[in-house]
Amino acid sequence: MPMAKPFLITLRRTAIAAVTATGVAATAIGAGSIAAPSLAFARSAPESFADLAEQVTDAVVNISAATTVTEQRSVPTPQLPPGSPFQEFFDDFFNQRGQNGEQGPGTPRPQRRSNSLGSGFVIDASGLVITNNHVIGDANDVTVIFTDGRKLKAEVVGKDAKVDLAVLRVKSDKPLKAVKFGDSDKSRIGDWVIAIGNPFGLGGSVSAGIVSARNRDISDQSYGHYIQTDAAINKGNSGGPLFNMDGDVIGINTAILSPSGGSIGIGFSVPSNMAKPVIDQLVQFGETRRGWLGVRIQNVDDAIAESLGLGSPRGALVAGIDDKGPAKPAGIEAGDVIVKFDGVDVKESKDLPRIVGQTPVGKEVAVQIVRKGKEETKTVKLGRLEDGEKTRLASNNNSAPEADKPVVKRALGLELSPVTDELRKRYSIKETVRGVVVSRVDPNSPAADKRIQPGDVIVEVQQEPVTTPDAMTRRIDALKKDGKKSALLLVANAQGEVRFVAVGLD
Repeated sequence: MPMAKPFLITLRRTAIAAVTATGVAATAIGAGSIAAPSLAFARSAPESFADLAEQVTDAVVNISAATTVTEQRSVPTPQLPPGSPFQEFFDDFFNQRGQNGEQGPGTPRPQRRSNSLGSGFVIDASGLVITNNHVIGDANDVTVIFTDGRKLKAEVVGKDAKVDLAVLRVKSDKPLKAVKFGDSDKSRIGDWVIAIGNPFGLGGSVSAGIVSARNRDISDQSYGHYIQTDAAINKGNSGGPLFNMDGDVIGINTAILSPSGGSIGIGFSVPSNMAKPVIDQLVQFGETRRGWLGVRIQNVDDAIAESLGLGSPRGALVAGIDDKGPAKPAGIEAGDVIVKFDGVDVKESKDLPRIVGQTPVGKEVAVQIVRKGKEETKTVKLGRLEDGEKTRLASNNNSAPEADKPVVKRALGLELSPVTDELRKRYSIKETVRGVVVSRVDPNSPAADKRIQPGDVIVEVQQEPVTTPDAMTRRIDALKKDGKKSALLLVANAQGEVRFVAVGLD
């Protein structure tokens, strides 16, 4: 027992200070019980990884990315009162320093080069190289360094920040050693893998381990379910390949979970099956072209599932509709729960962006929804995500809210007021937000547990709009008479961002 204590402390520290090698926060993973493996299925470790390493190492490269930045340093000029007799003297002094080649007004500031190192691998003998987007960043000089010492300037074909991939092209006077992608979906937890890369500038480093887990979410980005491995991955391994025992690339190493910046045996790789379509688009178009539905979504918890008659939590709850998105003309509405998209089950909300993003732009797909307890199917012609992001800042309908008497009502532990000019000013509520303003929250109420706070606006109750406190309290009373255990509220913050909240009626 005493020996276990430091290990548990380490896990707790990791959970608090988990940072990837690239500065992106990663999801901490707790410890669980470990079952003894069945001897009938036990498999001995390979006698050596040497043959595999020799087969693929020449296709793995080092990436040197240099960015030229302008120094911001300047010589401070004395601050003199207006009309000071010394003003002309100091002006002449600093201007003269500039003419003598030193820093002064009008003198070009010096530039310096910022360098970063990473890894990559060749996928086409003609010169296509894959790495991470964060390895090259905004570099204006990228060099690919091969195992034989050759250094070739690289052109950036395209890059994608969402999945953290970049495609480079180099020109070689002879065919390059290339590797191919494997099927990451066939990789199993416990399979042997090797990682090859350039950790801390030590090019050609090989480390071995197993697939520790699959479908890991390591950040708030919505498009990646990553392979976890205990093969040693450190700073500089980013962009390097993760090989299976057949010598196929099943992942691109992109991040680690570590409190110190060094490997503790928890590394993450972009699965090859997620990377391949992105790479194909970058090669063909120089940019990504992801499908776009035009909805804002949130998770379905137990209380929301009960309120909507779903039975068990599933799907993605539509919290809002983009006015210029494909979902609106297809008839999808806020409050709908998307349970299937193009024949693929949506088990939880985080699945939907990935499924939609991998669907071709312009494709007509069937979207199965649950609306007020009944299943319906809508047909949507997908737009392009990148176009949707450009129009997302378009202004909404600026119609003013209807006038209402300043009557305060109480329900669900909330003090409710109509939207008035005074309350809009007090809580900085946008003109486009309509509903009932929360002016006070009982700290011991279920509403407080759901993080409803003063300044929030109740837009709907049980998927019906409310514009006055009286209308909201009547709706709550009706739900209680119907025997409902909770009320589903659509809550907007001052900026108009909405979310669904199920609040108990007891």
